[in-house]
Amino acid sequence: MKKLLSIIFTTILVTTLAACGADSTNGSGGSKGKITVGGKDFTEQHIISKMTSLYLKEKGYDVEEASGMGSTVVRKALENGQVDLYWEYTGTALVVYLKQDVVTDPEKAYETVKEIDRKKGLIWLNKSDVNNTYAVLMRKDLANELGITSLEDLANYVNKDSSKLKFASNAEFFSRNDGLIGLQKKYGFKFPKKNIVKMDNGLVLNALKEKQVQVSMGTVTDGRNKGFNLVVLKDNKQFFPPYNLAPVINQKVLEKNPELKGLLNKMGEKLNEATMTELNYRVDVKHEDVNKVAREWLTKNGFIK
Repeated sequence: MKKLLSIIFTTILVTTLAACGADSTNGSGGSKGKITVGGKDFTEQHIISKMTSLYLKEKGYDVEEASGMGSTVVRKALENGQVDLYWEYTGTALVVYLKQDVVTDPEKAYETVKEIDRKKGLIWLNKSDVNNTYAVLMRKDLANELGITSLEDLANYVNKDSSKLKFASNAEFFSRNDGLIGLQKKYGFKFPKKNIVKMDNGLVLNALKEKQVQVSMGTVTDGRNKGFNLVVLKDNKQFFPPYNLAPVINQKVLEKNPELKGLLNKMGEKLNEATMTELNYRVDVKHEDVNKVAREWLTKNGFIK
């Protein structure tokens, strides 16, 4: 009986060790290693981090998801090695983390953050065509009625009669030099103080939709732009800095897993402003599940089965 129990115990032990060995190798059916994917706490970031996690799981990685962080928190987590990679915006890194002057040229902004962060052991992979920068928005019907398609058109209209349009802004955009202050200076116009309505960020686009204001601040890829039938006014003078979305990865992790560069760059190639707006729209306006939206996009584009 003791001999039989010994044989059974040995068999279980060998099987367990074999299984553990398979998990730590790149062999068939085994894990390629653990990757922690970070993300910020807003819809676009929830979607992109979920897509990345599902994609890397499909490619054999043991993925831990760490989304829903504050902007500076996830950046620190990447620097400290608590997060292996996440998708960041060039403008945020340039101005907020690296304390550089605003750069309006997308390529220059990208190359600047790429070079500075490389010295910190953080590697920027290829930037995508998703530029979720600030924007000035109007309802499409009103913009068509007034013949306003650009910020220059808006400036001309306000200069002719500044009393007719109310502008909705959150406190941050209102006070920043790369927000309303700088915008009015760049385009040579000014809303009267009484026509600027400050409110919480989540209420701004609703106020525009409900016709409480005629113009508002926003961002380019917000899903509500489509859902509320809003139009982004063209920034012909390139006032707003670029916020191109790109994967950033810890250098040590990339050296250990060089395959990640090709995988994430392929994913980035399929992303643009229209695509991201549509995905955000499905979650924010149609209230679809983030996991469902992410999985369907990955399947449609051939990244997962």
